[in-house]
Amino acid sequence: MSHYDFSAQRLFVEDSLSPGLAFVPPSEALNYLLNVLRLRDGDPILLFNGRDGEFLAHIAETTRRSAKLRVERLVRAQTQAADLDYCFAPLKQARLDYMAQKATEMGAGRLVPVITRRTQVRRVNSARLRANAVEAAEQCGVLSVPDALEAVELPDFLAAFPAERLLVFCDEDAPIANPFEALAGRKGPGVSLLVGPEGGFDDAERAMVARVSNIVRISLGPRVLRADTAAVAALAIVQAAIGDWSGNAL
Repeated sequence: MSHYDFSAQRLFVEDSLSPGLAFVPPSEALNYLLNVLRLRDGDPILLFNGRDGEFLAHIAETTRRSAKLRVERLVRAQTQAADLDYCFAPLKQARLDYMAQKATEMGAGRLVPVITRRTQVRRVNSARLRANAVEAAEQCGVLSVPDALEAVELPDFLAAFPAERLLVFCDEDAPIANPFEALAGRKGPGVSLLVGPEGGFDDAERAMVARVSNIVRISLGPRVLRADTAAVAALAIVQAAIGDWSGNAL
């Protein structure tokens, strides 16, 4: 990524991508290309769909309301999405948007809203979560856009949790103060990172979480963090300790 051109305009599309393909993008994408970016015939754009890699394309056959995208060549091969779930108690909308964007930047493979007793918001717009993830991926050179799952109640989330999967539980009462020490040598396959609501989990919920067989409790330090800040802190710890920052692939 050190040689990546971050100034290049990027667009996420749902269409399959391959050299020589030409297609008319959806109206929202057309408006973005023609009226926001003000691209015209021959202007380049990088396209990705989370499946086929990233391709150089050019704008062609523009009119006031339409244009085609002509795909030329592959510029980056597709990377596999990390098997890293960011599981969170939903927040109010502006902060939820921020959290989705930052979790995408930090390499989450799935966004999983988990409803707890102290959750601020109990209805989650998964389409908006996904849109924020796409926007962050477009801006940051990310190729794999995390899936935005439907909200699930905490007891149902825990009941369906795979026995072999690692649950990283952000817990202010974690017995080991150093989160890197707590995570040392811990494995999945796959990792789910669980962060609670502001106000934390209640005692009954904490007892339910503690019954997960493959669990590690980590501290996020001596200061009280807002839930959206905790997303960045917790994902950074996991990626640095056992994820792709450490040279491993989740």
